[in-house]
Amino acid sequence: MLNKNWLLGCVLTFFVITLAACNPSPDATPEQQETEDPGVETSKAAEAGPEQVETTLINSENETIGSAVLTEKPDGVHIKLEAKDLPPGKHGFHIHEKGVCEPPSFKSAGGHFNPTNKEHGFDNPEGPHAGDLLNIEVSKSGTVMTEALADKVTLKPDQPNSLLDGEGTALMIHAKADDYKSQPAGDAGDRIACGVIGAE
Repeated sequence: MLNKNWLLGCVLTFFVITLAACNPSPDATPEQQETEDPGVETSKAAEAGPEQVETTLINSENETIGSAVLTEKPDGVHIKLEAKDLPPGKHGFHIHEKGVCEPPSFKSAGGHFNPTNKEHGFDNPEGPHAGDLLNIEVSKSGTVMTEALADKVTLKPDQPNSLLDGEGTALMIHAKADDYKSQPAGDAGDRIACGVIGAE
């Protein structure tokens, strides 16, 4: 009789342990669960937007003269620019409000990217535009390799200052230096190079 009771107890213990193993507790972490929704990470990545985009720059004759890589970082969007066949000297460098670069004038890109309705210029107390950038300097050989920081914009979608929403935006190089105060574009002259950042 004792042996039968002992055997019955062992069998019941085995079933209890088996049932517990097959039913993880509701407090189990995702690592403890055997399955996880694969769409969760994809959705989060889509909301975050791209960390980096690249644009090709063309001149007024529709010739490729360079490129720019835009990288999202905590302090804003960093722009690494490389270009050639440009006039030596200082040039205005801006982000424009439409991702359309139609030569020769590039007027298709609209005005400066300005979602907060500021005035133009770092030296203007009512400025600057979100798309205002520091001047670039082209070497005597007509080349430029530089980096710029756009601290008032983002590559994240669905943000008022996103460079990738709506009609997209464009990088623009002007014929002259930006004086950082004249309206609406710092008296920087003609648009001589353009690159689409993003457009739907």
